[in-house]
Amino acid sequence: MALGAKRSHIFGLILGEGFKLTTTGIAIGIVCTLALTHVLSSMLYEITATDPLTYVLVSSILMVVALLACYVPAWRATRVDPVRTLRSE
Repeated sequence: MALGAKRSHIFGLILGEGFKLTTTGIAIGIVCTLALTHVLSSMLYEITATDPLTYVLVSSILMVVALLACYVPAWRATRVDPVRTLRSE
């Protein structure tokens, strides 16, 4: 913000970075899970190891939780006074 960034840009930047990390983690998790379906199939009851509804629901829940976890730091970052921060350094 000291260099001219708007609060909305800072907020979007932090949420965007969290979104990228979350989607990368979910994608890696899905690939690993699909690669290990033969191991998982013996541990699951009443669903298949490749149940698309389960993948969508779990991924959606993880995405919402991760974005909520990024919301508080993003909100705090927009409330920082740039002059006070520059003086403290």
